[in-house]
Amino acid sequence: MAAMSAAHPYSALTPDRILSALESVGLLSDGRLLGLNSYENRVYQIGIEEGPATKGPGAPSSSVVAKFYRPGRWSDTAILEEHAFVRELAEREIPVVPPLPLAGEKTLHEFEGFRFAVYPKQGGRSPELEDRDTLEWMGRFIGRIHAVGALSPFRERPALDIGTFGEEPRKYLLSHGFIPPDLLAAWSSVAAQALDGVRRCYDRAGDVRSSRLHGDCHSGNVLWTENEKMRGPHFVDFDDARMGPAVQDLWMLLSGSRADMARQLKHVLAGYERFHEFDDRELHLVEALRTLRLIHYSAWLARRWDDPAFPAAFPWFNTQRYWQDRVLELREQIALMDEPPVRPA
Repeated sequence: MAAMSAAHPYSALTPDRILSALESVGLLSDGRLLGLNSYENRVYQIGIEEGPATKGPGAPSSSVVAKFYRPGRWSDTAILEEHAFVRELAEREIPVVPPLPLAGEKTLHEFEGFRFAVYPKQGGRSPELEDRDTLEWMGRFIGRIHAVGALSPFRERPALDIGTFGEEPRKYLLSHGFIPPDLLAAWSSVAAQALDGVRRCYDRAGDVRSSRLHGDCHSGNVLWTENEKMRGPHFVDFDDARMGPAVQDLWMLLSGSRADMARQLKHVLAGYERFHEFDDRELHLVEALRTLRLIHYSAWLARRWDDPAFPAAFPWFNTQRYWQDRVLELREQIALMDEPPVRPA
């Protein structure tokens, strides 16, 4: 573990370097530094004594959030494309949290080999997804996000499709020795069958529209606030923004039995369709997108296993039990993908 820590780029991201990076864009820290729950990137809440984030009308607080991007994941142009999308949403008064323009109005900065962005601190709690009004409220804002997302495509960021989230991750796992030898044939076979099921779902859906999405719109990336000026959901962390079908930003809000999901979907779409049309054919993709996410997630953990934060946070990964459970999970998905899709009720 010590050897991995020394070799990994994030091992050089020390507290002194983090605070110096903030100082390089005009923000002087008061010494408060709190690591936030993020693994793909490194994200910190930092107390600020003075600087653009604490001056002027509407200044959010005496703290900011700094995101240090994982080296080698995104190009500068892909990151800036995400920033531009979030800024476009904010300009239309959609409750998102865009990065602060600092040091010459730039949103992406570099310090000693690390690229980073700085955001105003946004408080809040997880939304109550069992509540009808909350679901409709969420649907309204996701509909507005998608209405803006449909205006133009991403040019630099990849699409969420069978190739990027299914075929390539499966190939990576099979070629890098993560799956135990006695489970290799079973996992390989069931993953191939699952991808065949995904293709059938896409065939049933037909030629659905692809547009700019949040991409990872689960409850952990939504902060619900209750104050009078900013009551409601705030959508954060567009790091996984991609081109894809609209239902990608909806299905992760659904849980429970088929009846539960049908009811939740009804309320989400009641809000969504006030601002953007939803193509019902995309309902054929819900279980397909869930299947792709499961395969992609395993490959994501495998790709990051040289980062010491991952073995510490996910000690159950790459165990015999882990891969046994994944085989059973994919078998369940194969059956679900051949069932009629959940529809609002």
